[in-house]
Amino acid sequence: MIDRPIKHLTQIELSRRWRVSHRTLERWRWEGIGPRYLKVGCRVVYRLEDIESYEAAQVQVPRTG
Repeated sequence: MIDRPIKHLTQIELSRRWRVSHRTLERWRWEGIGPRYLKVGCRVVYRLEDIESYEAAQVQVPRTG
């Protein structure tokens, strides 16, 4: 296995990536939805691999009639 640096995004960085409010991310955490996150002290960060995994799980296949 090749070690690669772990990249973390802050709540603000993720909100910009997805073009959603940082308050939406806070609500999702409170409701137990959204990507996994780390809480270090009072700081919340998201691992890039967890974000990418969550995004991949959200892919929808169009239904054909």
